[in-house]
Amino acid sequence: MSAVQTAAARLSEDGAAAEPAIEVSGLVSRFGSHLVHDRLDLTVRKGEILGLVGGSGAGKSVLLNTLIGLREPDAGQVKVLGIDVGRAGEREQRELEARWGVLFQGGALFSALNVRDNVSAPLREHTRLPRRQVEALAELKIALAGLGPEVAGMKPAELSGGMRKRVSLARALALDPELLFLDEPTAGLDPIGAQSFDRLIGELSSALGLTVLLITHDLDSLYALCDRVAVIADHKIVAAAPLAELERSEHPWIKAYFLGPRGRAAQAGHALGAA
Repeated sequence: MSAVQTAAARLSEDGAAAEPAIEVSGLVSRFGSHLVHDRLDLTVRKGEILGLVGGSGAGKSVLLNTLIGLREPDAGQVKVLGIDVGRAGEREQRELEARWGVLFQGGALFSALNVRDNVSAPLREHTRLPRRQVEALAELKIALAGLGPEVAGMKPAELSGGMRKRVSLARALALDPELLFLDEPTAGLDPIGAQSFDRLIGELSSALGLTVLLITHDLDSLYALCDRVAVIADHKIVAAAPLAELERSEHPWIKAYFLGPRGRAAQAGHALGAA
């Protein structure tokens, strides 16, 4: 557990927990007559890594887009880092964007730009630093993501899938965010690459004191990284708890997910690694 997570736990035990990093209350999301979220509530504590899971179409990506201001809620309130996202003006939204980083599913890198320029993009948008300093900071983040300096001048098409993920992570870290959103960060990676990426996220979270919201289907990632896991089912968060508690849940979807063959294999692997 990181120092930030330990401090957060101690504050919680003392009944004096700090303001949550994310607080969602009564969220309703619709596409026409299709209901996605029905009075969904979710709290993400500062300093924790929270996994978010749910079946296909449960609304995980819709929730992420709402949290980062790409979609307005149909009802309810969404507060991120103490700011009501639904009511944030342009200035507040830009301030929030400078305080969080997002790794989108698929990476969302600019194909025409090299790695250095991709990672530099948030710095160019949100700061007035000289070009040389921006490039130096970008190269620092590239190294922080575990990539060598030779990668900086390459285009995304020249990189492997795992390398593109790391470039996307470097870009998400460009502005030294407090909060990191990761949407299926290990999707498409082989088991060794996924394990390496999980290790990197854990190390960065601990070293930088990050709060992380991790959307994933990867059970190994959940067991390797998460302090708690929130489950979307029936249009709501039906549970948000440590994995050991979720394993005892009687909810049908949670039982099928965590106690099926893959869930048991992930549990066994985690137990073996911890031994």
